[in-house]
Amino acid sequence: MSKLELKNLKGEKVKDIKLNDNVFGIEPNDVVLHDAIVLAMANSRQGTHSTKTRSEVSGGGRKPWRQKGTGNARQGSIRAVQWRKGGIAFGPKPRDYSKKQNRKERRLALKSALSYKVIDKELVVLENIKFETNKTKEMVNLLNSLELTNNKVLLVINELDENICLSSRNLGNVKVVLPSEVNTYDVLNSDNMVITEDALKTLEEVLTNE
Repeated sequence: MSKLELKNLKGEKVKDIKLNDNVFGIEPNDVVLHDAIVLAMANSRQGTHSTKTRSEVSGGGRKPWRQKGTGNARQGSIRAVQWRKGGIAFGPKPRDYSKKQNRKERRLALKSALSYKVIDKELVVLENIKFETNKTKEMVNLLNSLELTNNKVLLVINELDENICLSSRNLGNVKVVLPSEVNTYDVLNSDNMVITEDALKTLEEVLTNE
């Protein structure tokens, strides 16, 4: 098993902990990772975009001029696509962009993303997180101690603590999630993943048993 430093809130090493190689030490599968990211981004699309065709645009019920004899090109409606304020040809219509990926591939993608965090030394494990107040400065001080002030951080905790959630609410570079909410896109989209020791054990247990 690979080892990682367990740190306190001051960023100081407490001890070494062992990581489960079945979760954090696999050979990353880039193909499955790519599919997982495409799936996440596609499923986030609303698909509500819509344009009107010539049959849906108001007006244009009468032929603008007679078919022959005017010297103009023949026209059947002033709402045809070549007219100003006319309908749109081949425009977008509401559709479902969602994709599917089987369960084993989703798990493999998440394990691959977590393994990359270890390989790139972007995983930080904390002994515990406990704030006295819900002020933003509490989270800022933690990020300063870990030297992650300007990084995009995914913070994983075992239980949603009010002080932790409120102290990170005004920071656009910090996202707080539970172990059950950890997903491939958020892991790869963050510069660093910070996780408590209890949350780490929960995440390993879930990904090992499934």
